[in-house]
Amino acid sequence: MVEGKIFSLAEDNAWIDKCTMSGKLFNDIIVFSLAPNTRISPETYFQEKIWLVLKGEASAGVRNKEIKIRTGELFIVEKDVPVSIETNTGAVYLEIEMKEEYRMNDILKAGEVFALKDLLPVQPGKVVNMDLVSDEAMHMALMSFDAGTGLSEHAAPAQAVVFALEGEAVITYEGVPHTIKAGENFVFAKNGKHAVEAKTPFKMALLLIK
Repeated sequence: MVEGKIFSLAEDNAWIDKCTMSGKLFNDIIVFSLAPNTRISPETYFQEKIWLVLKGEASAGVRNKEIKIRTGELFIVEKDVPVSIETNTGAVYLEIEMKEEYRMNDILKAGEVFALKDLLPVQPGKVVNMDLVSDEAMHMALMSFDAGTGLSEHAAPAQAVVFALEGEAVITYEGVPHTIKAGENFVFAKNGKHAVEAKTPFKMALLLIK
């Protein structure tokens, strides 16, 4: 990932035919790429995890059920319960491991799927924020912006990844404007100066790496 430019995590981690592939994005955050008609057999985890599908569609196999997870959807993997994942179409997803001590919004439930862009509304003339989950190493939140609203220039004391979920906005980073659209990503360096202005109603997920 390169700070200060628009890119696509999904495209940068394209799958290889007939293979599964993984690579570390940050500590405890891994990008998985599964080619069509591949699977990862059941595994049991000792902490809850988040699977966030960036491209394609996959099925989580848990408790004798197949649970579909599509682009832009988040699935909370239960601890101590075997779970598999497979795909017919191909899929790229993030796996985020929770630390022992963490806080999770009670809107999220283990073993369920959530479409991130549907979790919070766009309010006329407002910017809306929803914290999802955080632990000692990371914080994940959602934000929605009505057209014409935004955030003035500021900096965060951590590296951050933006996941554009819906609409279009301009991110001004270190004085340079960048237009971002649904499906694209942007990285801020720790203490990097940035501002956001929504050109249309706009929703994004923000992952802060502490």
